[in-house]
Amino acid sequence: MGELINVNIIPENGVMTTSSKDVSLHFGKQHSHVLRDIDLLKKDISNFGEMFFDISIDDSYGRKQRAYAMTRDGFSLLAMGFTGSSALRWKLKYIDAFNKMEQAWNSPEAIMARALQFANRQLDNLKTQVAVKDQVIQELQPKATYYDLILNCKDLLSTTKIAKDYGKSAVWLNTLLHELGVQFKQSDIWLLYQKYADKGYTSTKTHTYNKDDGTYGAKVHTYWTQKGRLFIYSLLKSNGYLPLIELDDLSA
Repeated sequence: MGELINVNIIPENGVMTTSSKDVSLHFGKQHSHVLRDIDLLKKDISNFGEMFFDISIDDSYGRKQRAYAMTRDGFSLLAMGFTGSSALRWKLKYIDAFNKMEQAWNSPEAIMARALQFANRQLDNLKTQVAVKDQVIQELQPKATYYDLILNCKDLLSTTKIAKDYGKSAVWLNTLLHELGVQFKQSDIWLLYQKYADKGYTSTKTHTYNKDDGTYGAKVHTYWTQKGRLFIYSLLKSNGYLPLIELDDLSA
């Protein structure tokens, strides 16, 4: 029996867990019997879902097998039914492993590292918000020329729709526009470089959506105006890319 005890920690909430498979190995039990014992606990414990989590593991053939991850409290409840001197030894080893993981997680160094990670995420979010705000401001200040007014159609186009004109995907067009110095990616949002941000090529919209936890989230999408579509057409044509309709004309 291996001596290594696997206690893992969930970074998002600091919850420590071990798996039913590891418990079966260390306590010399069949995994199916450990699963059975956990299933029996489900009937009598109202907060079962706070201590045991459904997971899957690979068997020796690479097939997915049912298993549980369990917290320290879940392990304690399960191990109550394990008896014998060997079982006691492993209980103590698990308690020690949980304690060491908790000490490491709550050490000043680990707390500082998590604080820095959180600060960096907040900074990235702030940069994204500022970049989006800057683009929206530029979009609201188009040059008032007759040509702009003619092209100021209310119909907006997604990158996917424009890419289809070339028989390509949105990923292809976004990558090409980035390579040509038109746009950059901030988090998961494509935004125009300052050189193009005030040309009226895009219109940025925010869409809300329902999260799994019942709250609302917001996601920013950049759409192209008719003027932006003509800009893309001219830019791509100058770089040797033609829409399908013009390719058809050339082959006719």
